[in-house]
Amino acid sequence: MTSLMRTTRTRVALGALATTALLTLSACGGGDSDSASADKDASASPSTSESADADAPAGAEPDLEGIPDVVAEVNGEEVTKDEFVPIYESQYAQAAQQAQTTGQAPDEEALKKQTVDNLVDTELLAQEAESRGIEVSDEDVDAELADIAEQNQMGSADELLAAVVEQGVTEEQALEQVETQLMVEQLVEDEDGPLEPTDKELRALYAQVKQQAAQSGGGAAQQIPPFAQARAQLVEQATSQKVGEVAQTLVEGLREDADITINL
Repeated sequence: MTSLMRTTRTRVALGALATTALLTLSACGGGDSDSASADKDASASPSTSESADADAPAGAEPDLEGIPDVVAEVNGEEVTKDEFVPIYESQYAQAAQQAQTTGQAPDEEALKKQTVDNLVDTELLAQEAESRGIEVSDEDVDAELADIAEQNQMGSADELLAAVVEQGVTEEQALEQVETQLMVEQLVEDEDGPLEPTDKELRALYAQVKQQAAQSGGGAAQQIPPFAQARAQLVEQATSQKVGEVAQTLVEGLREDADITINL
């Protein structure tokens, strides 16, 4: 496994922090996008405006005109156009795909605001992690990739990255996303203690999942595996939820004292 050596702080939007959602290629359900709650549910359907054009065609391109070279400054650190554009394009592509079923075109202004806000939040967390001496090594990233590859029944992290690249995500973006995810997890653990949920918490979550399945009908409740079989997945989901909740609380506190300038 060859890691990309990074000499500067990497940054991805908090909306992309659902590492499992991006890198897990097999359907595992449950613990995927819950960690994205740290970004005010950035992965949810974007809002639409009355002035938005109807029906964004498949393959539509976002309007990148007028985006400044520095989209935001956070305590003196610049968030650049080069960082903003690929994340915004990804968000726009998701919204355009949703538009094929909703009939409503993406609200580009709302998406731009959402993207820059998430980048600002990520930078605030990165600065806080740095102030606490929290660092993520290339070895940490390699180990996480190997673990995700194993979960997907792949032979190696290189095989996983190759599959991710086929989905339109660059290897560098994947590595940065994993690095950011690990940074946030370490910061949350430093702030709130070990991430490992208790059996009591897992059983409460399991009961909640079963109740939701029963309410949805259609035999969904019968498809829920026994607790012992679902435990690993429940641990993942509970951990993601905790990371999202603690990270969001941290961001809210950090924003109060931060010097933030948005240039969009």
